[in-house]
Amino acid sequence: MLKIVAAGFTAFFITVSPLAYAQDEPRLSAADLERLTDARINIVKAASQLTPEQEKYWPAIEEAIRNRAKDRQARIAAAAARSNERRDQSVVEVIRDRDPIAFLQRRADALTQQGADLKKLADAWQPLYQTLTPDQKRRMAALTIFVFREMRDTVEHRRLQSDEDDDEG
Repeated sequence: MLKIVAAGFTAFFITVSPLAYAQDEPRLSAADLERLTDARINIVKAASQLTPEQEKYWPAIEEAIRNRAKDRQARIAAAAARSNERRDQSVVEVIRDRDPIAFLQRRADALTQQGADLKKLADAWQPLYQTLTPDQKRRMAALTIFVFREMRDTVEHRRLQSDEDDDEG
């Protein structure tokens, strides 16, 4: 059991680590992102060690994970497109031409979509979670803690990178 969780953590770390440093590098291709989503799904499924009876709940969870990843990538692509539009502008022009109301509306739309995706994921997990053994729940908790730590570290790295970019500009 511990070996599977450790292998899952290792695989997850290997697949997520490049994303934390990808800001200055070319973006991942759609195929790369699909493989990353596949790896994440496989890690969660392997850590869960589902019984044949529990397997019937898995397709809904996998679909919710994939939809959430697809929606996230669409938001990232839209932000990248907006950023590319401003690439030739100076910092002064970008600040002068910004539209805080449009920013707030985009942010609200993104949060609404994220909330809806998360709700669908929770709804998909609920029937399976009720059938998990205490051992399976412990593995899921350990994986969740690891994922949240990785997310926190990635967000912190991006914030620090952004602060450094602001200092240079």
